[in-house]
Formats: sequence, structure tokens, C-alpha cells
Amino acid sequence: MSLRKTSGRGKDAKRGRGSASHRSIGQRPLVLGALVVGLLVVGIAAYNTVTGSDRAAVPYDVGKPGPGDAAPDFTLAAADGSTFHLAALRGRSVLLYFHEGLGCAPCWQQLDSIEADLSRFSSLGIGEIAAISADPGAYGTLAYGMMNGQLPGHTFILVGPDGTIRWRADYGGAPNFTMYVADDTLLAELRRVMGVSG
Repeated sequence: MSLRKTSGRGKDAKRGRGSASHRSIGQRPLVLGALVVGLLVVGIAAYNTVTGSDRAAVPYDVGKPGPGDAAPDFTLAAADGSTFHLAALRGRSVLLYFHEGLGCAPCWQQLDSIEADLSRFSSLGIGEIAAISADPGAYGTLAYGMMNGQLPGHTFILVGPDGTIRWRADYGGAPNFTMYVADDTLLAELRRVMGVSG
């Protein structure tokens, strides 16, 4: 088993940046206010980052499509140049991890943690894990991020071998904005859903 990283946000992901020399004095309070709000949001996210066994259970929402629904098919370019096609993995359990991507340090910490524990996820019967930094349209993960609907927050979706969603956990939504979940917590949830003891 491997951890596949998609690059769903390609050349279309342009973000404009204003130059300080083009700001008038009247805009400075607005800029400072936006900076303070941004720091508060980051602080809340950091406070709600879950590591180790800080919390036995982490609250999450369950968006749509959810458990029992057919997992919408999608195709994305993978970071290694190949193509990730969900339908091609039918017959295996696939864990999808939607995250904010490049600017989210806890998201990358999550990726590193999962990669270090691949054998533990594999032992549960998960055949593939795909890390996705885009919303391919039909999963509604943009509603659970901190970036005003531009990037997914922190969502895990387990797709069963038959293509049906077995578990969904949207951790990144308000008011908690949890952007990292310890592998022990994820594995406990997956064991429960998959009926694996241990």
C-alpha cells in the first residue's frame, strides 16, 4: 500500500497579492484587522490540533455524500505524474484524505504521520490512501475548511470495495477547525467502522 498525493490544484490556482506600495493609508486599519482575524483563526486551529492522546475522541461532522451513499467517481492528476481514478480501485477499501494543501502545516504533519503508520492502516484492510488537496466537486469538503470555501478543510472518507462510502469524518469545520488528528484516533474510528478488533 502507498500514500498517493494528488495535485488537484494546478495552474488554475492563482492568487493575487497586493503590493504594499499600492495601499492607501485608509486601508491600513482594514489590513491590520484582517491580519488579527487571520491570526485568531490560525490560533484556534492550533489550539484544536489533536496530538497523541490529548483527547480520547475528536468531534466531527458528517457531510454529504455520507455513509451508505455511492462514492462519486473522480479522476485527478497525482503528484508523481500518474493519474488517480477512484473507480479503478473498486474491489479495495480506499481512504480519501481531503486537506488544505501547501499552506497548512498540520495537514502536512498529518500526511507524514499517516505515511509513518501505513502498515497499521494496511493491517485494517485499507488498500489505498489518497491525499487530495482539492474538492473534485461532488464531496462537499469545501464547506469544512477555514479558507472561505476555496480549499477542503480536513476530511476523511472511507470508500468500501463496492464503491459505497462506509465512513466520513469532517474534522475541519467550525467551530473547532481541527486540522490534525492523531493516527491512534483515526485507526480507532476505522477499526470500529470496519469491524476489526484490536
